[in-house]
Amino acid sequence: MRTLPATDIELAAWLRLSLAPGLKPATLRLLLAALGLPEAIFNQSPEALAEIAGEAAARAVLAPHIPDFDARLDAVIAWRELPGNHLVTLDDPAYPPTLLTMPDPPPLLYIKGRLDLLHTRAVALVGSRSATPQGVEDAERFARELSQAAVTIVSGLALGIDGAAHRGGLEGVGGTVAVIGTGADIVYPAAHHALARQIATQGAILSEWPLGTPARAANFPQRNRLIAGLVSGVVIVEAAMRSGSLITARLANEMGRDIFALPGSIHAPLSRGCHRIIKQGAKLVETPDEVLEELGFAKPVATNTASKQAALWDGAGGRDASMGLASVADQSDPVATPASGAIQPELRAAPASPTAPPAMSAEALQLLDALGHAPATLEILATRTEMGDAALQNTLLQLELAGQVTALPGGRFTRATHG
Repeated sequence: MRTLPATDIELAAWLRLSLAPGLKPATLRLLLAALGLPEAIFNQSPEALAEIAGEAAARAVLAPHIPDFDARLDAVIAWRELPGNHLVTLDDPAYPPTLLTMPDPPPLLYIKGRLDLLHTRAVALVGSRSATPQGVEDAERFARELSQAAVTIVSGLALGIDGAAHRGGLEGVGGTVAVIGTGADIVYPAAHHALARQIATQGAILSEWPLGTPARAANFPQRNRLIAGLVSGVVIVEAAMRSGSLITARLANEMGRDIFALPGSIHAPLSRGCHRIIKQGAKLVETPDEVLEELGFAKPVATNTASKQAALWDGAGGRDASMGLASVADQSDPVATPASGAIQPELRAAPASPTAPPAMSAEALQLLDALGHAPATLEILATRTEMGDAALQNTLLQLELAGQVTALPGGRFTRATHG
């Protein structure tokens, strides 16, 4: 390898360990605890390493450099030089302290944005990618009010509930952290490219994956363990029975974090996962204040605006300034079943109404989808659908006559229950 400055030599050693095939973070932590810094590990004999961590670990550590290691090191050094980008190693004081309580903290973290958010009190807010309009509203409201109480909102940048959580977190002083399952130079899904740039400027994006790592099925459950590790509690807003959010909840529970879930209609598929973990001991919550109270966090006294927070951060030198974010085409974001760990394709939202007649108009289907599984007023439906008053009321009447919608007292409407 060519001659490098001292700091880059250290980085090269950390990068080599993080890229070593088959070397698990828990095993690496064992070696570091016994030998100190990475350079000391590479100076050991195979026998000495095997005595500490086993023969497989010794082979992984002492394997030859990957063929393009120098090019990858150059790319990492160049990425680190971009404004707002940080490389944080396991021995760095900036390393998130909550992750150090995990048995397998990553040796190297790629972070875009505000390092201070990784040292604050935090709550994860996660849920379905195929969220209902009500679920999106609930997630954004919970995140906003928790953020206004100076709680950092952590989520996974996925579609649906995750995106709503990040948007709500950006509205308060607590901010938001996106933990991603790709390299820090890639945005997945591509639809969240603008949101990712906003988070990188006003919040933080965190990845343990090497630069250029695409979205892969196995990365997301591993990403979920970091979400669980960063926080004091996890709030599940909507989740099907086979959901990556339930993996996050299980991992968080194993780490001693508090688990919360929002209840929903017994007829809503995306309530079933929440109801399941409530039965298993998660705390049922209906308001953000209940989460604050359970965690012992003070309620907000005064709120601030995201624009003021952004201005403060910009003044400290945190800028977007061509941070090297690339987008990739959307794919099915994979999740795993908590019971088996097997990777499953994402469960898409069920059809708006399984009993809907084939001749139902596009407006009627749009309105049913906007109605979700919780009662809503005309004003709420108008906001969700952007339909005019006349079209909205005519469509509601059609759905009532078709037996798909029921009018409730107080000017609210709900889906009709069949069977």
